Amino acid sequence: MNGASREALAAARERLDALTDNTSVDAAKLAEELAAVTALLDREVSLRRVLTDPAQAGEAKAELATRLLSGQVGGETVDLVSGMVRSRWSQSRDLVDALEELAATADLTAAQQAGGLDDVEDELFRFGRIVVSNAELRSALTDRAAAASAKGELLRSLLGGKVNPVTERLVVRLVTAPRGRSLEAGLESLSKLAAARRNRTVAVVTSAVPLSDQQKRRLGAVLAKLYGREMHLNLDVDPEVLGGITVRVGDEVIDGTIAERLEEAARRVSG
Repeated sequence: MNGASREALAAARERLDALTDNTSVDAAKLAEELAAVTALLDREVSLRRVLTDPAQAGEAKAELATRLLSGQVGGETVDLVSGMVRSRWSQSRDLVDALEELAATADLTAAQQAGGLDDVEDELFRFGRIVVSNAELRSALTDRAAAASAKGELLRSLLGGKVNPVTERLVVRLVTAPRGRSLEAGLESLSKLAAARRNRTVAVVTSAVPLSDQQKRRLGAVLAKLYGREMHLNLDVDPEVLGGITVRVGDEVIDGTIAERLEEAARRVSG
């Protein structure tokens, strides 16, 4: 997002944080309702355009949203969405993207309030690793010809009772309503949102063998000093790196593997 949409999203995030700071607000229910509004506006393109039309007064758009949603979702959701449509959006799709993010954030907040945010972060990462390593499962979950209900049932059979309920809800929503994203990109986006709940950055660490607790603490401290913020380590093991570690933070890769050093030596010899 850029321009007006970025400002509108920032304001919506602040309103969501203010809502969920109130312990009387059910963050999980709020997430479910925001996800339902996301699906509605993703499906109803004409309505979405009306609610983001810059030629229409913000108050008129808020009143329309209130009339449509009242009685269908709770008051907190109505107020949040009404506030969002009062804002200016660069593109109509940006409103839906923002609602989807807020739904995920509300669910992550519910996990945080219950003390399960770390579990959700780790489970999202592990599920991503499973998908990468299992071509048959990935194909089943991304098959455009398969019904969303069938994909949801498959996921519930795989994850139900084995992961945090928030993890299950997030993954099911992502798979059944990908909205043009790849499964991998969607999971990475959710991981970043989870890390942001604790003002942390995600570092994907690949090593030849599992790191000890002491090594993880030392690496986390080094990366926190390097990037100026606490880091959450997503750990992966790949014997092909031969030794050392590779760390990926966003688009930046810090490669300290033996395999990389051997390749660099080979390049120097051949050059």
